[in-house]
Amino acid sequence: MKIVILAAGIGSRLGNPLPKPLTVLKSGKTIMQQQIDNLSDHFNPDDINIVVGFKKDLIMENFPDISYIYNQNFDTTNTSKSLLKALRKNRNESVLWLNGDVVFDSGILAHLKPFIQQEQSFVCVNNNEVGDEEVKYNLSNNGFIKDISKKVTDGKGEAVGINFIAQKDVKQLISRLEECEDNDYFERGLELAIQKDSLEVKPINISDFRCMEIDFREDLDNANKIF
Repeated sequence: MKIVILAAGIGSRLGNPLPKPLTVLKSGKTIMQQQIDNLSDHFNPDDINIVVGFKKDLIMENFPDISYIYNQNFDTTNTSKSLLKALRKNRNESVLWLNGDVVFDSGILAHLKPFIQQEQSFVCVNNNEVGDEEVKYNLSNNGFIKDISKKVTDGKGEAVGINFIAQKDVKQLISRLEECEDNDYFERGLELAIQKDSLEVKPINISDFRCMEIDFREDLDNANKIF
């Protein structure tokens, strides 16, 4: 299995001059350092790939031993195209991927291991919250995800930015990410694969763990209180 961190975006909503993953938390670690430490507790750090773009040299200088994928169109594309680049490089592997702005408990990864071992594609979700501006999901009758986007109106919960695509499903997702518009989030690729290829994506409830994405200054303040 390969691990991908999506960290190419400008992250303008937080208002920092640096890439968002280099935001320092109250613990003294950056968001990305915490991510890499958590991942290294459970997986081989040599399997980590970071998709970079905006001020990529700053990230690469901070983490010189990680493998990198460069999204040269970071200023005109969204996460669908960053993930596409990563999956094309690892098309014969299962891939665990996360957004570069997610702060989370290491214990989530232990919780996810059985599903990874079962080769079950999944999206981690928080069923305690359903924010209007967040990526939401609903379910089909078989218990798998039916729709996943910010436009879902009857959301069961929020996607938190930690996801897994099994090796058997990678090529389908690559094809659907290729269909995405440049400004689409990767969830659009998942939604297309679910609708057109009957891709089975399981929602994994991690509501009992601490996990949040940092989009705004308020999110950062909350993360520093929670963690």
